[in-house]
Amino acid sequence: MNPTRRTGVYLLALGLTIAFGRAAADDRPVSPLRQAHAHNDYEHPRPLFDALAQGFCSVEADIYQVDGQLLVAHNRPDVKPERTLEKLYLDPLRARAKANGGQIYPGGPPFWLLIDVKTEAKSTYAALHPVLERFADILSVTTDGRSERKAVTVVISGNTARDAIKGQPRRYAAIDGRPPDLDTDAPAHMVPWVSENWTKLFKWTGDGPMPAAEKAELREFVSKAHQQGRLVRFWATPEKAAVWRELDSAGVDLINTDKLVELRKFLLASRESK
Repeated sequence: MNPTRRTGVYLLALGLTIAFGRAAADDRPVSPLRQAHAHNDYEHPRPLFDALAQGFCSVEADIYQVDGQLLVAHNRPDVKPERTLEKLYLDPLRARAKANGGQIYPGGPPFWLLIDVKTEAKSTYAALHPVLERFADILSVTTDGRSERKAVTVVISGNTARDAIKGQPRRYAAIDGRPPDLDTDAPAHMVPWVSENWTKLFKWTGDGPMPAAEKAELREFVSKAHQQGRLVRFWATPEKAAVWRELDSAGVDLINTDKLVELRKFLLASRESK
């Protein structure tokens, strides 16, 4: 065989082997991790799919409303017309739910899609609601105060049109709360999470033991949220095992990370040690 042709055949075979290997890896059952939240998920090589391959039960997508489309990106100059919310997240989540009997993980825990709105709140939500409505078959819905959980629950963060969301008789999204929400009577189906920047509440960054006062404050925060039926998430947490250990020990429901593989290993080891 011609050496050039032989090289081409070899490269083709190698490419097919890698492709089939990836597909097989994606098809392998993975144990879902209820606490794992993929921060800025869209910045990974394979948005959504890299998180699913590690068993994450929550992913985050920043959106910009541009020319009538909802485009996923961290910064406005980075938007691309082909990277829509539907193509990157809603369409593949629907396909996954259909393949798994109506769940993202067969028989697994709830799945969350956190949508961080970067453009103006009211106009963006006005464009977002009809998009979510088209995915009513997989999205949790609240109608006149009564909630029905489905494969995916959407939570809106960032520029949140709170009044618009609260005023809807039927909605397919909830609100990512902040600490002041813990002092209100907002129902948990409206504000299912309370999130905060870690550095606003705590000075500890994972070096040495966590100060006793901060440890107590963390547990008190989590306990208050849980008493109201709300989950807790912090962003800007140091990406260190020592910090993850304290979050896990305190009962923080969603651990924010960009390090998918590392957090999975940590959470699996934590399970085994309990």
